[in-house]
Amino acid sequence: MQKLQQLYEGKAKKVFATSDPEKYIVDYKDDATAFDGQKKGTILGKGAINNQVTNHLMKLLEIEGIPTHYVEQLSDTETVVKKVTIIPLEVIVRNIAAGSLAKRLGLEEGTVMKKTVLEYCFKNDALGDPMVNEYHIDAMGWATPNELKLIAQYALKINDYLRTYLKDLNIELIDFKLEFGKTSDGTIVLADEISPDTCRFWDSVTKEKLDKDRFRRDLGNVEDAYQEIMKRLLGK
Repeated sequence: MQKLQQLYEGKAKKVFATSDPEKYIVDYKDDATAFDGQKKGTILGKGAINNQVTNHLMKLLEIEGIPTHYVEQLSDTETVVKKVTIIPLEVIVRNIAAGSLAKRLGLEEGTVMKKTVLEYCFKNDALGDPMVNEYHIDAMGWATPNELKLIAQYALKINDYLRTYLKDLNIELIDFKLEFGKTSDGTIVLADEISPDTCRFWDSVTKEKLDKDRFRRDLGNVEDAYQEIMKRLLGK
């Protein structure tokens, strides 16, 4: 399989076509952005960490019955994935109030909620990824009610598995963002990434933030936090 022309470059990844029409190559970058691209920087080694952490977690989720776009890792920063059409929704899974939810509802960050909350945002940087609900999603044709029901089931199952898995590593899963796509036969699969870029990870004991919030909020030790996640998950 040959790597062909670049199809897309986003804030954190480049996507390349390959000689197999059903497969792409994703190349993770060290570039970091926050606040819909208003803040920009570099986190040394981030691309390699996010790639390997994502692949590790997706392989575990496949075993649990969650279909993903993962095919094989080529290098520290490159992975072969199934060609998918991304459903234009960010699925946000929240266990503990933090970030925009805490601000929006006037909650103290760290407030434990009575149950897991699912939120949906329309993937559109120019509009600031506005929050939408199932009525908007159906009306705009982004996903059918049955597709959204399946996505929600997957998101909650992913949450249940990851919370238990990470708890054993002394990591608390505060909230995280998921994206899903459709393969050529219409199968909905987990796509994008699961990493310190897309998840809020707190140390279970110290409550230290081990994720992109260290970059967003100028907390320092950003690279150390990413490396700590890699060490706990992969022993590297």
